[in-house]
Amino acid sequence: MSPWLEVANAWALPLAAVFGLMIGSFLNVVIHRLPLMMQREWEQEARAVLEQPDPTGEPQRFDLWWPRSRCPECSREIRAQENIPILSFLLLRGRCPGCAAHISWQYPLVEMLTAVLFTVTIWHFGPTAAGLAALLFTGVLIAASGIDARTTLLPDQLTLPLLWLGLVANYFGLFTDLESAVIGAMAGYLSLWLVYHGFRLLTGKEGMGYGDFKLLAAIGAWLGWQALPVVLLLASLVGAIVGIALILLRGRDRNIPIPFGPYLAAAGWLGLIWGDALLAVYLP
Repeated sequence: MSPWLEVANAWALPLAAVFGLMIGSFLNVVIHRLPLMMQREWEQEARAVLEQPDPTGEPQRFDLWWPRSRCPECSREIRAQENIPILSFLLLRGRCPGCAAHISWQYPLVEMLTAVLFTVTIWHFGPTAAGLAALLFTGVLIAASGIDARTTLLPDQLTLPLLWLGLVANYFGLFTDLESAVIGAMAGYLSLWLVYHGFRLLTGKEGMGYGDFKLLAAIGAWLGWQALPVVLLLASLVGAIVGIALILLRGRDRNIPIPFGPYLAAAGWLGLIWGDALLAVYLP
């Protein structure tokens, strides 16, 4: 092994952890702002169809980069030194320095989760092309899970690019062959599409959303069709356990939908890292 490669491997895990903290901070912005951006876009389209003017005048720029983050309670602009992942939350003791409002635990938890998953990903794949692609896959899954958990939406802005990126990655054979990836994308979408329509015909209710179909199609594009049975089994098992626990322990109304996207995402990530071992257990 060359000295440069030895140095790269030695620094890979700590760099992955630090990079994960930074990306986790950005993912918090995505989780918070992307649904708002979608809502503003829908409202603008509705006003255009109804030929109604914007009541606020010219629409102000609002995206992932602008305006700068502010406290939702007092609108105080968050300074750069107050936006250091995890550390700022601890130094501020989880409160806004302007109005003392509580800062959601979502922010440090997403940052820490991203750091841990990025570290495990690079530990598994190493500082390789597959490792970098897997980091992208992991980051999008975290963002999609956070949005679905908060809003029960899985945005096309995340699921569809993830699907195409999976096909591109496997064009170069990073995780599976291209044929398995294409079949995985088709099978992932159609399997949940059939479950959805079968459940609707039997009960007259909608059991899940189309975003779940697209997310499973994206996972199939990354991992291949062979991983889909294990992913579905894991996601369904964990989802059922969590759903029953919420009903029994917290008295949650069983008619209130539980987002399925986070369980699909978790199962997809586990399939990415330990897919062969899981397949060996499932199909000995």
